[in-house]
Amino acid sequence: MTGTPSSDWLAPLSADSVALGRASTAQRVADILRTRVLEGDLRPGLRLSEELIGQALGVSRNTLREAFRLLTHERLLVHEHSRGVFVRTPDTADVVDLYAARRIIEGGALARWPSADDAARERVRAAVRYQREAAEAQRWDDVATGNIAFHQAVTGLAGSARLDEEVRRLLAELRLMFHHMGDPREFHEDYVRLNREILALLEAGEVAAAGDRLAAYFGVAERHLVSRMRESGA
Repeated sequence: MTGTPSSDWLAPLSADSVALGRASTAQRVADILRTRVLEGDLRPGLRLSEELIGQALGVSRNTLREAFRLLTHERLLVHEHSRGVFVRTPDTADVVDLYAARRIIEGGALARWPSADDAARERVRAAVRYQREAAEAQRWDDVATGNIAFHQAVTGLAGSARLDEEVRRLLAELRLMFHHMGDPREFHEDYVRLNREILALLEAGEVAAAGDRLAAYFGVAERHLVSRMRESGA
């Protein structure tokens, strides 16, 4: 386990505190911390200091502890007796379970492309553009963020706020798994191409083929993650 949070990500939390306003709640604090996981700022094994985070967000320890409890339930944090709260380190069983859920949710959502509204389809296109531009600029951590955005957008095709919320939690857990992969370019470069191929099939009206490509994509990604995590002893 590593030490207390560094100022690299504590500084943005101070800005986030403005969004909390007077109606701050544990759920909204949890949303902010989950976003930091999704964006790759909170890494597995990081110890979370109640004092530092509470000061950065301007919330009480009771509120922060409730937020920690919510995120522990989502398998993003873990409480270690007498040591504190840490960002959780997923294992290979987590990967297998996560991809089982994603196949059902995202596979079903992708099939809704023909009936999805224009805004939902544009979010898929925008995520692919962002990821491509980040890859061209060699910003591989941003490529990972773009990959998360792509899968959020795919889920958004279903038009279900409940599914959007659930997948946001699942993808936060996935982002923790990404940290096992070492060189982000090595892991993410192929998925830039695969996401573009899936979008091209959707745009061509070949929705079933896009679903097949997504299913094959998930199989490759799951095996890749499991293999690398086993190598790292996770």
